[in-house]
Amino acid sequence: MSARCEKELSLTLGLTHRVGEPEGNMKGRYLILSLMIGAIVFVSSSVVSAQTPTRIKFGRGAVRANVSGTLNSFRGKRVYTIRVREGQTLRTEQVGGASRRITIVMRDPNGDEVGDLDASCNNRREVSPTLSGDYIIEVIECRKADPWRGRFTFRVTVR
Repeated sequence: MSARCEKELSLTLGLTHRVGEPEGNMKGRYLILSLMIGAIVFVSSSVVSAQTPTRIKFGRGAVRANVSGTLNSFRGKRVYTIRVREGQTLRTEQVGGASRRITIVMRDPNGDEVGDLDASCNNRREVSPTLSGDYIIEVIECRKADPWRGRFTFRVTVR
């Protein structure tokens, strides 16, 4: 960076060195500025990554549906909602994708995690009887398998 650019940046950000001010104070100002910029970037990326859940709907008379989505990173997730009546059985299971293992997390209308856990990647869940309302279904990559990117499919059944 040229001396002129540095001077303009310092003047713009109020980071000018005052005569008699110890050099450590100037470094402290740069550190605080860097931390503030980092915090702004972090908060911005968190807000962008929040997603609106996709509603799962069945065709007329159907009791099951296959749902597909894409995960783009090991920390990525897809969120779905499904409305059920009280006393039903809600079941999810991964379809295909032996090399692209997923974990399915379900939350009841109260926000509590529900469903039976299997010993593998938890790519199957079942809740019976259900509460009335919207269940949240989160799909993430299985943390016990190798990372991958791409499409996944799972089946949702309500009876």
